[in-house]
Amino acid sequence: MAGALESRVVAALATVRNPRLENDLLSAGMIRDLTVSDEGGVSFTFLLAPEDPATLVRQARAAVQGVDGVRRDEIKITVTNPAGPARATHGPPSASAPPPPSAPTPAEQAKLGRVLAVSSGKGGVGKSTVAANVAVALAAEGARVGVMDADVYGPNIPRMFGLFEKPLVIGGKIQPLEAHGVKLMSLGFLVERDAPAIWRGPIIMKIVQQFLHDVSWGELDYFIVDLPPGTGDAQLSLVQATQVAGAIIVTTPQEMAVGDALRGARMFERVGVLVLGVVENMSGFTDPETGRRFELFSAGGGQRLAEEIGVPLLGSVPLQPRLAELADAGQPVLVAAPASPAAASLRQVADQLRRLSAGPGVALPILRG
Repeated sequence: MAGALESRVVAALATVRNPRLENDLLSAGMIRDLTVSDEGGVSFTFLLAPEDPATLVRQARAAVQGVDGVRRDEIKITVTNPAGPARATHGPPSASAPPPPSAPTPAEQAKLGRVLAVSSGKGGVGKSTVAANVAVALAAEGARVGVMDADVYGPNIPRMFGLFEKPLVIGGKIQPLEAHGVKLMSLGFLVERDAPAIWRGPIIMKIVQQFLHDVSWGELDYFIVDLPPGTGDAQLSLVQATQVAGAIIVTTPQEMAVGDALRGARMFERVGVLVLGVVENMSGFTDPETGRRFELFSAGGGQRLAEEIGVPLLGSVPLQPRLAELADAGQPVLVAAPASPAAASLRQVADQLRRLSAGPGVALPILRG
């Protein structure tokens, strides 16, 4: 039974073509370690080069899901960088196999310090707010911190920090801007504010690589990456281009946001990145006059998500008056209202991240689905 099912899976994967290589996934050597069980489980390693669109992974999954006898909940795809000439599990090696990615050298990687990815399953949950304020909190404690705004479709870091000038280029290196002790780089510094970002995966990868290689970051303790929402090209590009020490998942309490955030966490699991914890934003509002608490976006979603994926809830950031106004004015709440409940919660998140990422290695388990 497994042999027949495996043949059908192989045939399905062979229908997916890589437009860059003008060949199917198997002949291009992008599928390795294919395993098909009698119970309908399918697992394989997908070799995705920086130049390839991340949508190929979704196409491969959809092709396998369409095979009669395959269990949709038992499909496991591990996305990784090609470490050299790739071989297909079925079919001859391809001379045009994807090349290895342009990753930082060990010296460059060491200078970046701990690379922390701030991610969310959907937009509008406060991911950039968390990234900006955690960076400010770490810098206030004496850490050397850089923030890379990898949200190429909606870069918000310039507004969060109130900076809109173009960075200088000295000796071929882009000089990051700086505010509140944090070094900053964003596509928002380089393009016009109303310029639409209509880019495919390879362009996104080049932007990520340029921000890693061509920016004069200096010596950092923490390198915080504000990712776009979802599980697309920028997320995979970052994982391919550098060694991410851990990811922080930002959600709001309602179940729709939690479900999207769960998919984001599972994406990091599949590519072997540790999820350090969950931050629940917009967790509730306490009326400063009456003391009454209102759960405007439901309650407890962040805790449920943390328990489901087996990581700590790093903090619950409450709603408070003028929080959005301060962000729009380029004033992180930790700077403009350091004694506020939101600032206290974000400071707690930074403290927990400092503890979790302390020492020579991050001693946390990789998520298992």
